[in-house]
Amino acid sequence: MSAAAVRRALPVLAVLPLLALTACGYGSRAKADDTVKAVPGAARTDGLDSVRIGYFGNVTHATALVGNRKGFFQQALGGTEAKYAVFNAGPSEIEALNAGSIDIGWIGPSPAVNGYVRSGGENLRIVGGSASGGVKLVVNPGKIKSVRDVAGKRIATPQLGNTQDVAFLHWAAEQGWRVDAQSGKGDVTVVRSDNKVTPDAFRTGSVDGAWVPEPTASRLVAEGGKVLVDEAGLWPEQKFVTTNIVVRQEFLAEHPEAVETVLKASVATNRWIEAHPEAAKAAANEQLRADSGAALPADVLDPAWESLTVTDDPLAATLAAQSRHAAAAGLLDDPDLDGIYDLTLLDKVLEAEGEPAVDDAGLGVR
Repeated sequence: MSAAAVRRALPVLAVLPLLALTACGYGSRAKADDTVKAVPGAARTDGLDSVRIGYFGNVTHATALVGNRKGFFQQALGGTEAKYAVFNAGPSEIEALNAGSIDIGWIGPSPAVNGYVRSGGENLRIVGGSASGGVKLVVNPGKIKSVRDVAGKRIATPQLGNTQDVAFLHWAAEQGWRVDAQSGKGDVTVVRSDNKVTPDAFRTGSVDGAWVPEPTASRLVAEGGKVLVDEAGLWPEQKFVTTNIVVRQEFLAEHPEAVETVLKASVATNRWIEAHPEAAKAAANEQLRADSGAALPADVLDPAWESLTVTDDPLAATLAAQSRHAAAAGLLDDPDLDGIYDLTLLDKVLEAEGEPAVDDAGLGVR
């Protein structure tokens, strides 16, 4: 990743072992585990034996991947063990958060909003940002040569109501096309397809394009696809929230020191990524290999990494906009997001680093 591209933008279940088996569908879990471990006898953070951290095996969760691989979270937590769970989709991570199987998670804006709204504002808080960008509409250039050619075609999104699904439906509406959000039928057909199977669907012609996050977008390009829309170009200053940091409200109330420690490690990880872009890219890929058994090839990893920006700022105004887009598409009732953010600890960390506070767009706890 170039130095400019990695700039700072100011980011149970009994089946929990199963949740760690895949990283966005690319391969199976590796047996080797050479990550940094808690030091026996070292001081524990907030008196905790462990802090349980969830993330996706996606390049858009670069902070969590690199922070795990390089040991930034574990080093900060000292004698408290950093335990990790890898998820394929937002709903399963929210379920784990609700069940108390994880304490802190890296997750996209739509599942964070859905989880917050459906719990009546009781289950989580967004406490930091992690990534912006890394989402594209990739199409078959033999079938789609311009935006107007998308009409009548079959376009994949990862999941009904997920962040990219909402973004595509909003973009389609802006083109004047009508689509029933639930069925996906209309002037454009929306095919909800897991990221791990979308490349095969694209290769066989089952879909004509896909609005997807990295690294799936770059995998489609490697299959001969063409980037028709980079979502960053649709947002002011080309910034929009892709990944946030969320925490269980109960854990935040009982263990603020632990949450602050993880946020310190997240900020430190982002600074390291910015200062060492190539080493950070390699570290993220090493963690993907450890989590899934398969690293990404260079023709997928390089462009995926280049399109991502790590950030401590949760870019709250863009989350509010995304929520309005979901409501306009009929996927979400007009949501009450008051209190979804608590950026107090992040601002404390940033102040200690001589950095300005970040904005909660009026949606913070009062």
